[in-house]
Amino acid sequence: MKHFSGRVAAVTGAGSGIGQALALALAERGAHLSLSDVDEAGLAETVARCERPGVRVSPARVDVADRDAVFAWADDVVEQHGGVDLVINNAGVGLGAAAAAQSIDDFEWLMNINFWGVVHGTQAFLPHLRHSGDGHVVNISSVFGLVSIPTQSAYNASKFAVRGFTDALRMELEIEGAGVSATTIHPGGIRTSIARNARTDESMIIAGSSAAEFVNEFDKLARSTPEKAARQILKAVERNRRRALIGPDAKVFDLVSRLPAGLYQRLLVADAKRRRSGAARNDQG
Repeated sequence: MKHFSGRVAAVTGAGSGIGQALALALAERGAHLSLSDVDEAGLAETVARCERPGVRVSPARVDVADRDAVFAWADDVVEQHGGVDLVINNAGVGLGAAAAAQSIDDFEWLMNINFWGVVHGTQAFLPHLRHSGDGHVVNISSVFGLVSIPTQSAYNASKFAVRGFTDALRMELEIEGAGVSATTIHPGGIRTSIARNARTDESMIIAGSSAAEFVNEFDKLARSTPEKAARQILKAVERNRRRALIGPDAKVFDLVSRLPAGLYQRLLVADAKRRRSGAARNDQG
């Protein structure tokens, strides 16, 4: 896909963050849009900002965890726009908790959105993308789909799963000669509300941080803007990249992922123990 003008793109999680920035960037490039989110207020804002002459924008409240709803949305997109060329499975949530302590309900909630939402979106739109001739699937993983982090076991699991699913999909499409491609996106720290809106519990203290401290640390590391991330993601589509690292910290995570597991994991364990000891001394003082 060498250009977006006149193409039809479907974007999940379009009410804020990277999803909203992608919608705006696509509209600027002349793409017609079908945008979904569960946040109706945020979605309405995105739609209003995307509207411009020659661009058709259709909103839909869709919970990506609901398979039937996603498939119905895909059919609606084709009915409203006459086809679809690009789907970006962006919707995602966060969960901070120790693996042994997190509730199964929270774990399932996250996996249903972060992983199954990607599977639902891919499978729902893929038959329609085949008719495009050069359709594209973009699935958003994370740097936490490259390296595991204490208190992020559920999030790590979902993002590693997205990576594995999309890598396999890309190869299958190439074997088939389907005229459809797929790209895995690994954003680093992007200035969105995902950390602030994440579910957390007190078990995060195992890594020496509270929920508030985790948000503060994320904010410090989030040096890339959603707008910059959107530009890099669309460039990856234009270049038919298999995988795209978004932000300078993503490149660092990629390098760390190539180190022996014992080395980087021992460093993370040592850092968590240092933080926990420091927190304990502060409480005693």
